[in-house]
Amino acid sequence: MPFELHFGESDLLRCRFALSPLFETQEAVRTLSRPSRHGYHLPWLRRIRQAAAGLDLEPLWLLMPDAGHNPDFICPPPIGPTATFEEELAAVRATDPEVARTDMALALADRPGGRETAAGRRLLADPARAVHELADLLERAWEALVEPYWPRLRALLEADIAYHSRRLADSGLEGVLSEVSPRLSWNGTTLTVAGTRGDHRRALGGQGLVLMPSVFVWPEVVGGHEAPWQPGLIYPARGIGGLWTGAGGRTPETLGRLLGRVRADVLCALDEPAGTSALAHRLGLAPSSVSTHLTVLRGAGLLTSRRYGHQVLYERTPLGIALAGSE
Repeated sequence: MPFELHFGESDLLRCRFALSPLFETQEAVRTLSRPSRHGYHLPWLRRIRQAAAGLDLEPLWLLMPDAGHNPDFICPPPIGPTATFEEELAAVRATDPEVARTDMALALADRPGGRETAAGRRLLADPARAVHELADLLERAWEALVEPYWPRLRALLEADIAYHSRRLADSGLEGVLSEVSPRLSWNGTTLTVAGTRGDHRRALGGQGLVLMPSVFVWPEVVGGHEAPWQPGLIYPARGIGGLWTGAGGRTPETLGRLLGRVRADVLCALDEPAGTSALAHRLGLAPSSVSTHLTVLRGAGLLTSRRYGHQVLYERTPLGIALAGSE
């Protein structure tokens, strides 16, 4: 089903990138209930199996119909590009109960029989209590499912934003949107998202658009947030294929002999921009060791670096790309 976003001139000036630990938590919860979405995340599912068994996620799953409305108040647009989970959750807890009730009613209407279930009736009967119950459940889900892996996830999301920010400078918004997903099409004033959970249209009305990469939304592209929230577009982050796997076996033997095996592994692990901690975790090395190798590789002209948010991201130069691809 198509989802259309209609842009005015001022909207083009108010598009921004952001990442959301709260949204990743919500989508992690959704992934647990959707076997077809496991895909790249099977290693993660094995790791969190025991922790997930201790969570009662039914109230959240009830509000996540396969197609149709999902409550915006449990995942409002990120406050800023580096909002923390605690900041985002505080916004959830501050939701007006009547706004929450309307939001939940729309979601339950899109789940056959949802309003008649005991949980559905309870949520609608006392929306103030429901807000706190759902916020508490999201907090427990964050602690069990996402927080232990957040440094790795955040590094991937920040690398995606850094990449698309550069593409924005090179080719403009149209070029970025064409790369984000093949499900997107742009005609100069309207962005059409094919195959979304809902079938609706929205004029941005000067609010612009929040572009959010996500690990757990794969393989979908989601148009999020109804008025009064700022519209959002959530898309699969680049590089999730290697998110839960190591870098072993990707380093050419000749490159290992030239640079040294560990330093060559560091270079070859940078298929996407990444920070020191993410590389150390991926390669099973001490961060201090990875930092030393990154400094040498940058000094040799094989890497560049730039700061994004709280960390420095490294990526290969054209020479580094050529060497990493050598046989």
